[in-house]
Amino acid sequence: MKRLLGAVVAAFLLTGCQSADDPVWQRYHQALSEALDTPAIEQRAPGNIGAFPERRERLITVPEMRESMLNVYALRECDITSLVAARNNQLGRVAPPSQHWLYERTLWQRLERCQRGEVGKSLADSDRERLDTLTQLKTTQLPAVGFNALFESEEWEKNFARASQPLELAALPDITRELEALYYLETMVDNTYSLDWQADSATLENHLKTLQSRPLTAEILRTLLLAATRLDEANRLLALDSPEAVCLPRWPDELAPLSSMARRWLTAVNALFQAHDVTPPVAVAEYQSRWLSLDDPNTPWSRYQVALAEHLALRMAYPACEASAGVD
Repeated sequence: MKRLLGAVVAAFLLTGCQSADDPVWQRYHQALSEALDTPAIEQRAPGNIGAFPERRERLITVPEMRESMLNVYALRECDITSLVAARNNQLGRVAPPSQHWLYERTLWQRLERCQRGEVGKSLADSDRERLDTLTQLKTTQLPAVGFNALFESEEWEKNFARASQPLELAALPDITRELEALYYLETMVDNTYSLDWQADSATLENHLKTLQSRPLTAEILRTLLLAATRLDEANRLLALDSPEAVCLPRWPDELAPLSSMARRWLTAVNALFQAHDVTPPVAVAEYQSRWLSLDDPNTPWSRYQVALAEHLALRMAYPACEASAGVD
């Protein structure tokens, strides 16, 4: 019995309360049926979005290299001793991916400055060789470290959670803070090799918490899937009816902001994916193409745009009377 109950709960969470439809679509479908004097539009569940890749599928292999005490001591004039010690202590070893990112970036900056500066030039030949080797290794690894830091983070993963619901069309959220979080992360990636731009730990963590606070990407994708499904259902009805003398109900005002908000968010998410100067793991590239792309014809965004264009074209065949006003 406990196993059965657990399975039911898991299935409920996975579908994200899928049976709860948006009242905007309920009212619009009902108004269409009444205007055309037809039975209620038969609705179907739109299905869930795809699962975000498992952790092991979305990370790039970066060989771990613990800086030896010999190297650290030899390069002590490069101001890396305390930094490496903090990374290798108990707290450093269990730090979240975001802090590992900050550590690797700071270590690279100090090594690079040392290599370019007077300290590096004054090192003994063997120590200079150590510095060159370590700096080159960190330079090569840094883009993958940044990619892994984001895609390993719990905050980023939760933004794509399938256990979510479509947004309420009559109360679409203000996504300013979430967009600022994406822009900050993109700026950090863009400045991977900058010696001047400094990442702020508290700012980074606050932005990640903002992304964790709600599964916004998943909510937007599910809203688009639901909208495409409801429009397809309405389109089948309009295509079957004769439009000569029927006034359609108004186009719901609540639908106007959806395209703009979804485009802004998906554009920013895709920009962050693409900002990393790495070849992403196959699972990540496939997820982005299938669910996030603004160009792939099978994504929720494209399906919604096609269904919307068809619906507005079908509405244009009906009389332009007062009841059907409101369509741009």
